[in-house]
Amino acid sequence: MGNPKGFLEIKRKEAGYRPVRDRVGDFGEVEQTLNLEDRIDQASRCMDCGIPFCHWACPTSSKIPEWQDAVYRENWEEASQILHSTNSFPEFTGRICPAPCEKSCVLSLHNAPVTIRENEAAVIEKAFEYGYIKARPPKVRTGKKVAVIGSGPAGLSVADLLNKAGHSVTVFEKDDAIGGLLRYGIPDFKLDKGVIDRRLEIFIEEGIEFRTQQNVGGDVSFTELEAEYDAICIAIGATKPRDLPIKGRELNGVHFAMDFLKQQNKVIRGDEFEKDVRISAKGKNVVVIGGGDTGSDCVGTSIRQKAKSVLQIELLPKPPEERIESNPWPYWPQTLRTSSSHLEGCERRWSLTSKEIEGENGDVKSLKISQIEWTKDENGQFKMNDIPGTEETIDADLILLAMGFVHPIHEGLVTELGLELDARGNIKTDAKGQTSNSKIFCSGDATTGASLVVRALDNGRKTAKSIHEYLK
Repeated sequence: MGNPKGFLEIKRKEAGYRPVRDRVGDFGEVEQTLNLEDRIDQASRCMDCGIPFCHWACPTSSKIPEWQDAVYRENWEEASQILHSTNSFPEFTGRICPAPCEKSCVLSLHNAPVTIRENEAAVIEKAFEYGYIKARPPKVRTGKKVAVIGSGPAGLSVADLLNKAGHSVTVFEKDDAIGGLLRYGIPDFKLDKGVIDRRLEIFIEEGIEFRTQQNVGGDVSFTELEAEYDAICIAIGATKPRDLPIKGRELNGVHFAMDFLKQQNKVIRGDEFEKDVRISAKGKNVVVIGGGDTGSDCVGTSIRQKAKSVLQIELLPKPPEERIESNPWPYWPQTLRTSSSHLEGCERRWSLTSKEIEGENGDVKSLKISQIEWTKDENGQFKMNDIPGTEETIDADLILLAMGFVHPIHEGLVTELGLELDARGNIKTDAKGQTSNSKIFCSGDATTGASLVVRALDNGRKTAKSIHEYLK
């Protein structure tokens, strides 16, 4: 702890976002950066608590006080080494993590936690700038071969650690580029794809083999993979979207959020789409159904596409502004979250259910909604009830379904393998990440259900260690 009084003498200072009128005109990253002096000051606010609740709350168990002290001393190499000891990709989490560490920071008791996430992003960028992060291929190969199916955060973490251990790793990806959710599920204004490519270049130099457009269980035989590789890890994510089975769902202009986001990321990359398949919000009244992060990403993307209006609706009640008594620190706060996209011009409404989608000539024109209230039944389970007389019809030329994901896609690989599933439809694994087939492991959202990128990263590292022990 470089400055024992840092948290008393220095106030929390965030880098903030680029001005709204500037950032909505492009898809560049919205977050700004502090200058070096301010960043060191912010690191000095970490008081190295006797019990570091930030470390407890972080899914990767990041050694936060240690690397904050290294930042204060301007030892960027040491800070980077400490970060990488628990996290293969600080450049991702430093940009897109919701920072449960900050919510559990002791200074969060006064709503002024250490800027842990921003400090993390600063560390990794300095490490790249100074050349501390470079390819380090393993000196000895074990002769063991591992196939990783899926190249999202979990799959990449698995590949990274197993390759470092000397195993020969091949990553199979069904899409045309590596990255999974990082590549196609997160808008460029939150995560520039050059950040992914920079890390992939290092992985390729280190000997990881990447194969794109490889649909294992489809045009790629899993039987052949099983015969060629000593261990296989499935990291395909939980990408089966929750649908909205109401009248009018089939109308043109109703799309899953991920189809909308993925297409826009491809457009930024330079891909072109025919007019009849292009999903565009330009000049349209957009309704985003779902109040989570994916819905927020749809909001920001729609605004950049020059939508006429953007409304985001949520089934659940509006969260409180501050913690309530039953949700104390240091647990994750169940409070209202406002993203950079919401600040750009979006109406938000809560406790609404969608009743019917209305159209004209096959195209969506409006959405019928109703207000609801939540009550508990005799078993203590919450149920929703329509409030009579609250029905209304809202204009909607484009409806984006962002209601979360239910489980991994079963069609193809999962069905072919006949792996045991849990009650929610996820691939069931034991404590070591092994499936009902001992040669096959599963990692990330495919086994845990849809969650945070940082949790997938951590789960991938744990699965990699189990696979390493299995191969030994």
